[in-house]
Amino acid sequence: MAVALSSLLPDLSPWRGSRDFRVLWVQGLVTYFGSFMALVALPLQIKELTGSPLAVGAMGAVELVPLVVFGLYGGALADAVDRRRVILGTEAGLGVLALLLLGNALAPEPALWPLYVVAGGVSALAGLQRPALDSLMARIVPHEQQTAAAALNSLRWQTGAIAGPALAGLVVAYAGHATAYAVTVATFAVSVLLCLRLAPAPAARDAERPSLRGVAEGARYAWSRPVLLGTYAIDLAAMCFAFPNAVFPFLADELDAEWSLGLMYAAGSVGSLVVGLTSGWTSRVKRHGLLVVGGAAAWGLAIAAAGWFSGVWPVLVCLALAGAGDMLSGLGRSTIWNQTIPEELRGRLAGIEVLSYSVGPQLGQLRAGAMAGWTGTRTSVWTGGVACVVSVALLTAALPKLVAYDATTDEDALRRRGERDGATAA
Repeated sequence: MAVALSSLLPDLSPWRGSRDFRVLWVQGLVTYFGSFMALVALPLQIKELTGSPLAVGAMGAVELVPLVVFGLYGGALADAVDRRRVILGTEAGLGVLALLLLGNALAPEPALWPLYVVAGGVSALAGLQRPALDSLMARIVPHEQQTAAAALNSLRWQTGAIAGPALAGLVVAYAGHATAYAVTVATFAVSVLLCLRLAPAPAARDAERPSLRGVAEGARYAWSRPVLLGTYAIDLAAMCFAFPNAVFPFLADELDAEWSLGLMYAAGSVGSLVVGLTSGWTSRVKRHGLLVVGGAAAWGLAIAAAGWFSGVWPVLVCLALAGAGDMLSGLGRSTIWNQTIPEELRGRLAGIEVLSYSVGPQLGQLRAGAMAGWTGTRTSVWTGGVACVVSVALLTAALPKLVAYDATTDEDALRRRGERDGATAA
């Protein structure tokens, strides 16, 4: 019994073996907590100012262009400069934007336009930062521990995602938006101090300056690898069709359960957390493409079911199941990326990953908000889930190499392992 239980517990090898991994883990937990406080407060403030689901969903449109532009540039930047400097600078910038939200919330009559300006600024800085963070992970964690590192990082993310929204709903209801934004400012201040403890992560001596040609080189590499292309495409489709977060405030009203808003935002993270806490078995998985496909399909099915139920508790259970599926898909994607992408292209490919990871939710917010205004909130939710399942099935049929991926036989994975072993031996 004890042996079976220990095989389910998270693999802590990355935590024990890498100081920088520990610093990033704690820093990320602090940042996520504050970020999710703002994630709930911001759309709720827009809802209170406008009463329009389309206005809330329009956040996705505002965030989309900065995310695309700065995500691609951030990938090239991560391959050309010290990644620690990128992380530190963008984290400080995010803290400044949180201060702007706080100032607007404290005004006698808070304005609407600063909320969209800050949303766009956050999207731009996140686009710059994410490739540096993601590409750094392959450098500080051994090749064979990438799945364990992905599980621990997801566990950290889900912890913040559960505590942040759940507490934010209470804070906004009883203390106001300004208090939630003040907590966000404080967490970014702590995060900057932690980032100062990271070791430098300089680029290679022969690294090229960021350029469109460099971005195009990364895109050509991704396009030439069906396994990578499949991970991007499936994640993009799943989030674009089945990301209903923008309509949660209206869904809570429709279910006559306004108190459940914070729980709706947190429910998916509860499911992901359960998977993370029992993720020991994933370190032994070799067919990570199956995790990507199966997890994305489960996400879509659970979101579709959430749109059908008229009781708040079944909806929350479905959202938790969706989060579990998303966690499995995310573990598969992260492992494939870190096991197969060459070091000299890691930043640029991470920039492309930012698009698949983040553009999808932004489009999903816009789709969910617009469709809710047209057909109703619950219809918007369940049709998105069905579209997700259909798109995953079509992409799986079109990209069979993704399902066939095996870490022990894939040429890119074996080549990357050899490069990492050679660098360690040197």
